[in-house]
Amino acid sequence: MTAPRILLFAGSLRTGSFNRRLADLAEVCVTAAGGDVDHISLRDYPMPLYDGDEDAEHGPPAGATALHAKFAAAQGVFIVSPEYNAGTPPLLKNAIDWVSRVKGNGGQDSAFVRPVFALASASPGGLGGYRGLIALRQSLVLQLGATVIPQMVSVSKAHEAFKDDGTLEDERSAGFLRVLSEKLVRLAGAIEPFAA
Repeated sequence: MTAPRILLFAGSLRTGSFNRRLADLAEVCVTAAGGDVDHISLRDYPMPLYDGDEDAEHGPPAGATALHAKFAAAQGVFIVSPEYNAGTPPLLKNAIDWVSRVKGNGGQDSAFVRPVFALASASPGGLGGYRGLIALRQSLVLQLGATVIPQMVSVSKAHEAFKDDGTLEDERSAGFLRVLSEKLVRLAGAIEPFAA
């Protein structure tokens, strides 16, 4: 059986980002669970702020089209996102808004309805970015028709959550991440691979 393709990225570009560190750890967990991980950076998919007039006149930018193709080719998508003001960070929200406007590669459904999604977050706060994940889940499920695994991983006190080797200090959180990764790979494996 072919390993399911899992697109993985962090919703942050900040140097030293806790969520990028958690995404690195998620890559290890998904790979160990049997997934074929495509770990990308949103930095490689530049997009202007979403503008309906710009969209109507010129269509989605090249970065959105390329990112849409990544979503459409994946059987699973793992997003590790920080929380900004109890919501989704602007970088990630803008990327999702633009990708949702791309109609190529099988249309919007191929980007959001086809793959199964897993969500995780790390934050210095006590809730571990959980409120931001709820906002992200709502957008993915209610507006875009995505299937999102109910369990989400929230790593609190992120400034002291990681060991020097990149693993998590708290074995309970580490266990949650492993279980979520295994579930993502299992569910994604039931989805037919995308035929380009």
